[in-house]
Amino acid sequence: MGDGRNDQTLSKHAVVVDPCDNVAVIKFGLSAGTDITLDDGKVITIAGEPTAGHRFATTEIAEGQFVRQYGQPIGTSRGIAAGEVVTSANMSNDIPVVRKLPADLHTPAPDYLPEDEVPTFAGFRRSDGTVGTRNHILIVPTSMCASHESLQISILAEHTLYDRERFPNVDGVVAIPHNKGCGCSDGSNIDITLRTLANYAAHPNVGAVVMIELGCEKTNLSKMEDYLTRRGSEGFGKPVSWLGVQSEGGTAAVVKRGLEEVERMLPIVNETVRKPLPASEIVLGLECGGSDGFSGLSANPALGRAADWVVRSGGTVILSEVPEFCGAEHVLAHRSCDVETGRAVYALVDWYKEYASKFGTYLGENPSPGNVDGGLLNITIKSLGAIAKGGTTRVEGTCEYSEPPTGRGLQLMQGPGYDQESVPGLVAAGSNVVVFTTGRGTTIGNAICPVIKLASNTPVFERMPHDIDLNAGSIIDGTETIPEVGQRIFERIVEVAGGTTLAHAEVHKHREFQIWAEQSVSL
Repeated sequence: MGDGRNDQTLSKHAVVVDPCDNVAVIKFGLSAGTDITLDDGKVITIAGEPTAGHRFATTEIAEGQFVRQYGQPIGTSRGIAAGEVVTSANMSNDIPVVRKLPADLHTPAPDYLPEDEVPTFAGFRRSDGTVGTRNHILIVPTSMCASHESLQISILAEHTLYDRERFPNVDGVVAIPHNKGCGCSDGSNIDITLRTLANYAAHPNVGAVVMIELGCEKTNLSKMEDYLTRRGSEGFGKPVSWLGVQSEGGTAAVVKRGLEEVERMLPIVNETVRKPLPASEIVLGLECGGSDGFSGLSANPALGRAADWVVRSGGTVILSEVPEFCGAEHVLAHRSCDVETGRAVYALVDWYKEYASKFGTYLGENPSPGNVDGGLLNITIKSLGAIAKGGTTRVEGTCEYSEPPTGRGLQLMQGPGYDQESVPGLVAAGSNVVVFTTGRGTTIGNAICPVIKLASNTPVFERMPHDIDLNAGSIIDGTETIPEVGQRIFERIVEVAGGTTLAHAEVHKHREFQIWAEQSVSL
C-alpha cells in the first residue's frame, strides 16, 4: 500500500466538498466493482465505470431526497443507491427556488489585513488616482468601420516605432478592433458600445489613446464626445488624438497620421514610471471557461482564496458571468452586505433570464456538451462551482456590464458567460489583472490587461504549459491544499501586477476584444 495504488480510502479516489454532501466527485476514474472505504469505515461498491469529474452517492439517496454537493441541493433523487453514479437519469433538476431574504440581512465586513502587512507592487499611478499594472498606447476604433485601420496602426507601430529598450516604461501599442457600431442595425446598444470603448480609453493600464472613426457611423467621434459630456467627463485624463478615416483621406492617409501620433506619444507615455503601491490598488477580474468537473473543486475555490486576500488587502474583486450565478444566486444574495444588495443580486439574474428568453434560451441549458461530459450535469452544479471564484467575503455591490463599481471589495457585474465578451467587460469595469480558470484549456487574453490562466487539473496544465500559467490540479492530486494554491495565486497576481512576471497570454500577444452590446433592453 506504500505506493498508494491499493489505497481504497475515499480521499484517494474522490473529493467530498462539504460535510453535508451525500456525493463524492471522482478524481481519476474508477473500475466497476471498486470498493471504497468511507471516513466512517463503511465500505461501498462503485457501480459501473464512472469517469473523472462525475460523482457517486456516498449513501443511499431515497427518491425525492435532495442530492447535495457544496452543501447545497444540486438535484432531486429518483432513487440512488450508495456507490451508484449520479446521472441525469437518476437525478432530476428539480430544486426549489427560495428567494426570501431577511429584512435585517447583514454580513460582517471582511477581516482586513493591518496596513503594514498589505503586500506592495510596482504600478502606474494616474492623474485621477487610479492605478495601472501596464502602460499601453491604445488605438480605439469607434466602430467596425475603422477597425482595420486601427489594427494596422498598432501592428506597424510595434514593428517600426516601439522599442522596449528605448521606451522601457511602455508596454506596447495595441488596438481593439471589434464588430460593433456603424448603423447598429444588429440591435446593439449604442451607449454600451460607447461606454465600453470610453472605459478602455480611460483605463489606468492605458497611457495615451488614438481614437479613430470612419466618419459617417452612428458611433462616431462626436457621439463619443457627447457620451463623455453626458457622464460629466471632458476627456480621458491622458493624451488623446482624434482621427477620421474619411477626413484624413482614406486608409493609407489615416494609418500614416496614426503612426505619427504614436511616435509623438511614445516619449510622453514613457515618462510615467512604476512606483511601489499597496495591493489595495489591485482590481481583480474573475473568469472561467472550458470548465470541467474539477473546476469547482480546485481552480475556482483556490482562486476564491486569492480573491479573499485581495479583498482583505483593501482591493477590489469583480465577479461576472451572470448565467453562471443561476441556481446559486441565493448563496451570493445571502452573502450580501445588506438586503438591498441581496435584492440587486437577484435582479441581475432575473434580468438575464428575461434577456435570454427573448432569444428562446433558458439559462438552465447553460452547461455545454463538454461541461456535461466532464461532470457538470446541470446549471446548479456548474454555478455553485463557478461562484467559488468569488471567495468567501461579502458582496458589496453590483454594477452594469463594463461599468466600474462604485466601491471596493467583492462586486458583481452584469455580463454574459462568453469569454470573448466577458473578459473585456471586466477590464472596462476597471480590472487591472484577470485570473481565468480552465479545465479543458483556453488561450485568450486581453489587449490591455494581463490575463493569468489557472488549470483545474494537472493533465491540461502539462499539455498546455506555455498557455496556462498556474496549476491547481495539485489539489486533486493531493499534493497541495486549497489555501496553499490560493496563496500561490495571490503571489502571482502581485508579481504580474508589478510587471516582474508576464502572463503567458501577454507573451503570445493574445489581445481578444469583443463587446457584449446586443442587449435589447436597457441595463
